[in-house]
Amino acid sequence: MEYLQCTFILWVLCFEAKYLYMLAIDGICELGTMEDDQWTMVQKKGSQFVVNDQPFYVNGFNTYWLMVFAADQSTRGKVTEVFQQASSVGLTICRTWAFNDGQWRALQKSPSVYDEEVFKALDFVVSEAKKYKVRLILSLTNNWDAYGGKAQYVKWGKAAGLNLTSDDDFFSHPTLRGYYKAHVKTVLNRMNTITNITYKDDPTIFAWELMNEPRCTSDSSGAKLQAWIEEMAVFVKSIDPKHLLEIGSEGFYGPSTPDRVQFNPNTYAQQVGTDFVRHHQVLGVDFASVHIYADSWVSQSITDAHIPFIKSWMQAHIDDADNVLNMPVIFGEFGVSSKDPGYNSSFRDTLISTVYNSLLNSTKKGGSGGGSLLWQLFPEGTDNMDDGYAIVLSKSPATSNIISLQSRRLTSFNSLCSWRCHWGCKKKIHSDLETALNHDDL
Repeated sequence: MEYLQCTFILWVLCFEAKYLYMLAIDGICELGTMEDDQWTMVQKKGSQFVVNDQPFYVNGFNTYWLMVFAADQSTRGKVTEVFQQASSVGLTICRTWAFNDGQWRALQKSPSVYDEEVFKALDFVVSEAKKYKVRLILSLTNNWDAYGGKAQYVKWGKAAGLNLTSDDDFFSHPTLRGYYKAHVKTVLNRMNTITNITYKDDPTIFAWELMNEPRCTSDSSGAKLQAWIEEMAVFVKSIDPKHLLEIGSEGFYGPSTPDRVQFNPNTYAQQVGTDFVRHHQVLGVDFASVHIYADSWVSQSITDAHIPFIKSWMQAHIDDADNVLNMPVIFGEFGVSSKDPGYNSSFRDTLISTVYNSLLNSTKKGGSGGGSLLWQLFPEGTDNMDDGYAIVLSKSPATSNIISLQSRRLTSFNSLCSWRCHWGCKKKIHSDLETALNHDDL
């Protein structure tokens, strides 16, 4: 396997050199890399991400706790390590929290009251990401209790004398919506104390995420969450029209698409107040977000059923992004826990390879499968944060090789064909490119 991977990598390098020469003499396409290009905003054209008019298919990861670690000098170095190691295997996107509401080391200690030292820690995260050419998806709050989230907003509302009966009042009560909007405004308008660039003007930020895994179980129709998304998407764009915006959803199908609920992992998924297609038709939402947790949704024990589910789940959402939504889709979290009965690292590698190959099937056609983000990448010495899903590259050489190979494949694709070609370059290029993307080392 290692021999084949080395052979493939050499083939890709020769392939790129060959076509660099061809492009220079024939003017077929404009070849560019992120190192050569100016560090500019990621945009989208139709169902693809683009940078400087070039395709930008991404391979990325999650490390949610970066701000908290950066707030303590004794752990700040781990932030640098994460980006350094991610960059070494070609990962280009990191998703992390731009919130910590009322908890230990809170960013927002109470509504609109911030800890400046924690904000400076977030400044550090953004500046370090740029150093290693990693862009950030910054999530603005949580559906879950960890790091505060909607439950903390409800606690603040009750403390202010509001009559609130459910955490889902976060989505509907005007005062709580006002608290959230104030947080959004504060973060987007933040001037980074290290780079002196305002967040809303910083190309290091790939996108804003409204909420991590929003659910509204008090309204299974999806209407309450729909109204919140509509209001907040427009609000974010009114402050920052430059950056991309996503919801942060898990991708469950709802009442608006009864023919698609067959792809949900279970019947409960239809009762949590989400509606994938309808939510992503909202004005201001730029790309679709989907998560993949067969070990939570299908069966905690590792079974053969996980892989077929992942394939069908991904293909359904890619099809919708291609044919209905006309926008890119990112599989924003995926992984498998080492705590699951029957777990082994070989299965984890199979799962990762399945996700990567499903995306490549879309990429080779210039489709909407925009990328995926592993949950989650850790440096050594952070075992106390491990939820079972942690991947430490230095301890997982086989997994590291799979990640690196996917990054190289996507880099080759992004470099070899520009949007000005509209995937219509000389057939020879596309024939060889498809050979590269179909190579079965994964």
